[in-house]
Amino acid sequence: MVLQTIELDPGVTPAATVIVLHGLGADGTDFLAMADELHLDAVGPVRWVLPRAPVRPVTINGGYRMRAWYDILVTDLQRREDEAGLRESFAAVLALIEREIARGTPASRIVLAGFSQGCAVTLGAGLRSPHRLAGLAGLSGYLPLPETSAAERHPASAGVPVFMAHGRDDGVVPIARGLAARDALQRQGIDVEWHEYPMEHSVCLEELQALERWLIERLG
Repeated sequence: MVLQTIELDPGVTPAATVIVLHGLGADGTDFLAMADELHLDAVGPVRWVLPRAPVRPVTINGGYRMRAWYDILVTDLQRREDEAGLRESFAAVLALIEREIARGTPASRIVLAGFSQGCAVTLGAGLRSPHRLAGLAGLSGYLPLPETSAAERHPASAGVPVFMAHGRDDGVVPIARGLAARDALQRQGIDVEWHEYPMEHSVCLEELQALERWLIERLG
């Protein structure tokens, strides 16, 4: 699966690349505003890569076709997962990372980020990457395939920093799922910077400000 991408290219050799994965039914364009909101001058020129998930039927939405990184089979996201769809998206995102490396951005200068479904794929793909990335940022999401995560984690991911943020009133992905992901990653020895906010399944200004600081620390 080759992903379509929307890109913001600085016009010069980038100092870093930030790849952002959107949520269910959304599109890469959803994060154009976030790219504008994050002031990363201290990092240098940044290439933003905003992939578009493939269009597929989503079971919980009556089979309606929409952009999705994987199928959602039941409302209980943990009880039954679309493992085949998840693994397909992991592979597609890892291929995108390889493409960025081939374009001249070292893995150590690449951050993978995502919201909701995009967060799940960010954590799933990032921990399986054969390259040590600059960091993983997960917003309002969870750790997919948790039973196999530790066993399948690539040794290269040792020490990769993780930023996670979640809304306390999230009715789509309950904060308990985000906390469970944080705890599972910490048990694997991963450094997780955790933030929570009085919001629903969304992104807030304070969260973006915290993410901006974290990105500058990782890439500045």
